[in-house]
Amino acid sequence: MTKYEQVFQNNQKWVREQTALKQDYFEQLAQGQDPEFLFIGCSDSRVPANQIMGLNPGDVFVHRNIANLVCATDLNAMSVIEYAVVHLNVKHIVVCGHYNCGGVKAAMEPKDLGLLNPWLRNIRDVYRAHKDELNSITDEELRYRRLVELNVESQCENIIKLACVQKAFIEDHYPYVHAWVFDLKTGLINDLQLNYEEKLKEVREVYNLMGDL
Repeated sequence: MTKYEQVFQNNQKWVREQTALKQDYFEQLAQGQDPEFLFIGCSDSRVPANQIMGLNPGDVFVHRNIANLVCATDLNAMSVIEYAVVHLNVKHIVVCGHYNCGGVKAAMEPKDLGLLNPWLRNIRDVYRAHKDELNSITDEELRYRRLVELNVESQCENIIKLACVQKAFIEDHYPYVHAWVFDLKTGLINDLQLNYEEKLKEVREVYNLMGDL
C-alpha cells in the first residue's frame, strides 16, 4: 500500500473513532464554525496548528505561508484576516513562527533565491530594522532564533496596522494579537508576551485608520 492510499484508510479510521465518541459529530461539524482563534503560521509540515494547540476541528481558523508573513500586498492573508475578524469575530489572532524555520534561515543567507527573493525580503527588512541587536549576537544559532522571534513580532505589528483589527478592538475589545514561537525540539509554544494594548497604542500613532473612535 502506498502512502497516498494509506491516507484514505487513516481517514476512515478517524471517522470511525470520532463517531464512536459522538454519533452526530460530523453533522454538528457541518452546521458551521465559530472559532475563537485565527492562527497565522508557517507552511512547514512540522507545525500543525490544531495539534500543537490541543484543539479540535472548528476551533481554529488557519492561514499559513512560508515564514508566517503578513504582508499588506498579500490579498490572501488580508482576506483571511478580514473574514476572521469581521465575519467570524475571532477573539485571538496568533502569529506563530517556529525555531529552525527554513524561510528565516534562507533570508539570512546572501543568495539569489529567484521567486523567493521578494517574499523573503520582508524578513531581510526585519533583520535590517534590528541589525544592531542581531549583529551583536555572536552565536549564529542564537542570532537565528532571535530573528525568528523578531519576525513574529513584526508580523503582529502588521496585523495591528489593519483597519478591521483596530476597529474591532476599539468597538468590542477584541481581537487580541499574540506572538508565539513553536519549539520543534521540545514541542512547546513560547509566548513572547506581546503587550498588545501598548503595541496598539504605539502603532496607531502613525497607523491610526479609525480617527478618534
